Amino acid sequence: MTTTYAALLRGINVGGNKKVPMPELRKVLGELGHGAVKTYLNSGNAVFSSTSDDPDALAAELEAAIEEHFGFRVACMVRSGPYLRAVIDACPFPADELEGRQLHATFFSGPPVTAERFASIDPADYLPEEFRLGDQVLYLYTPEGLGTSKLGPALFRPTLLKGVEATSRNWNTVKALAQLTDAAGT
Repeated sequence: MTTTYAALLRGINVGGNKKVPMPELRKVLGELGHGAVKTYLNSGNAVFSSTSDDPDALAAELEAAIEEHFGFRVACMVRSGPYLRAVIDACPFPADELEGRQLHATFFSGPPVTAERFASIDPADYLPEEFRLGDQVLYLYTPEGLGTSKLGPALFRPTLLKGVEATSRNWNTVKALAQLTDAAGT
């Protein structure tokens, strides 16, 4: 059975660092034996099909291949189409009423991220910005966008994320990746 996945690469093509051209990323995924490879935007989003049913193993395989091909390590999170659809369906914010730049999803690698990790953050200090945790995802509402957010930097301090990789996408990208995985037949 074939499953369609989205690969979310962390911190590439930002400020001239860790350059990963999308045609080369597609090539790397193809050389790993994955099919129907597509990329979305230039910020490290790829969709591909695989016979594997282990997203964590696929992420580790892709991280190793990227390091071999490009000479640097990039954290990757691999999520199935049904998972992305579940993230959208479980959104605790009125996503349909918000602009894509106001809502973000931060995806975490394992181990499971629990509310205790963020207990030191007083939500009242950051209103009207808010966050909620889901299944290995953090939903972040920033009315003025992530670029001016005060809550975003507080949530993503290295001390809070110790032992966990994280990568964020705006809501438009989350929806687009879900649509791409749906269209490919998850």
